[in-house]
Amino acid sequence: MRARFTAVALFTGLCVMTCAQAAEYNRVNTTASKISFIYKQFGDQVYGTFGKFDATLQFDSDNLANAHTTLHIDLASINAGSDDANTELVKPAWFDTQRFPEAVFVSSRFTRVANDRYLVAGLLTVKGITREVQVPVELKPDSAIGIFDGELVLKRNEFGLGAGEWADTVVSNDIAISFKVVAPQQ
Repeated sequence: MRARFTAVALFTGLCVMTCAQAAEYNRVNTTASKISFIYKQFGDQVYGTFGKFDATLQFDSDNLANAHTTLHIDLASINAGSDDANTELVKPAWFDTQRFPEAVFVSSRFTRVANDRYLVAGLLTVKGITREVQVPVELKPDSAIGIFDGELVLKRNEFGLGAGEWADTVVSNDIAISFKVVAPQQ
């Protein structure tokens, strides 16, 4: 009898722990979220941000098959640390924001790779060029808020960024794009 009670208590405890770990997020707080990037120019590290973006999220840790996210970045909202850089980056050699005002990421699949770590596959479109990418993401639950941290290394030459005089190695080809997406738990 005691063994049966212990087994029932253990099973109930595991169910409660599993249910407590399940989390659902379907709104993004863009005010608390952030998109930044790091690259090298003349060997020096340069940091910047995008000030305007919109994101949607449907994420249930128990139902990854239906997980989905989209991200729209207003490329003219770039801040690369100086007015000269900001003016240059919206021109045709770089983002060409007159013709391509936003970058878009649309997920196609979420895969759990470890506890609270996921690989998000999807299509990234920048400057009219679409490439499939995979983004490692870590979910950091914190007091009914989900913080999704991730980083993608973008190869600028794959998206036609930095044409003409900028096509050389003055600016690194690797651009590390980091994001922190904050979403209240539902």
